[in-house]
Amino acid sequence: MTDKKLIGVDLGGTTCKFAILTTDGEIQQKWAIDTNILDEGSHIVPDIIASINDHLALYNMQPADFVGIGMGTPGSVDIKEGTVAGAYNLNWKAKQPVKRDIEKGTGIPFFVDNDVNCAAVGERWMGAGDNVPNMVLVALGTGIGGGIFMDNKLLHGAAGSAGEIGHVCVDPNGYLCTCGNHGCLETVASATGVVHVARDMAEEYAGDSKLKQTLDDGDEISSKMVFDLAKDGDPLALSVVDRVSFYLGFALANLGNTLNPEYIVIGGGVSAAGDFLLTRVQKYFEKYTFSNVRATTKVVLATLGNTAGVVGAARLALD
Repeated sequence: MTDKKLIGVDLGGTTCKFAILTTDGEIQQKWAIDTNILDEGSHIVPDIIASINDHLALYNMQPADFVGIGMGTPGSVDIKEGTVAGAYNLNWKAKQPVKRDIEKGTGIPFFVDNDVNCAAVGERWMGAGDNVPNMVLVALGTGIGGGIFMDNKLLHGAAGSAGEIGHVCVDPNGYLCTCGNHGCLETVASATGVVHVARDMAEEYAGDSKLKQTLDDGDEISSKMVFDLAKDGDPLALSVVDRVSFYLGFALANLGNTLNPEYIVIGGGVSAAGDFLLTRVQKYFEKYTFSNVRATTKVVLATLGNTAGVVGAARLALD
């Protein structure tokens, strides 16, 4: 398409990842820096600018060599204004004019969107989404986020909150969520949700189980441990995974029935459980979808891993 390059930035609360890509989506260089959230996050944007400029000098490149910079960030993003608000894990309490500052500091056009939207863009462009017109990414991490493509357009909604799949209610009498509601999907199917379900089910479980023994001993557990024990046949862990898969399959079925995308892509850290999780979710997805959706919407695993964010962010500059 062009000899010019793209820069992708995936800004997280601990690490900020960078990549230089071709316009065909090939990553040519990657690097990362620590995210300094001290002093109300006032160091973050200057650090990003300095890191980009340092690497351009290192690779003997100029601002004119780039189509643009795209960045994925936590928080509420105004994609037209290029501002970010409510990114509390970055310690950004006030609205941040990231587009203005980064364009001024680098001399390169800048574009920004929510981090999960960027992961959805990346997965659709270079991953499991296969560039289909209709795709949903569900990112299972500490919380649950989502990105929705319909008719080749990334949906943002009236206030930038389209795709908040983690706050779909799957149990009105369920756990209290950080959003203030009860029974949100992320309270039972995120990494922290899996642990919550395991703790509650262990209290009622009377059989022999390594997972129960670990919890009864007061030791910490993780969602990975629950899935690993389930793969080894631990009966309590298998029951926990089945309950989590029910909630996830139920929520994805409602997404499928509402949107009928070609693909629902499961990504994020919890998706590392792979086919062990996918086959169980698929069972409940098929149970709660109607026949036409069951035949035309596929639930698949993401393929880009932790590069989806920088790849999708870079794509913002093309789109």
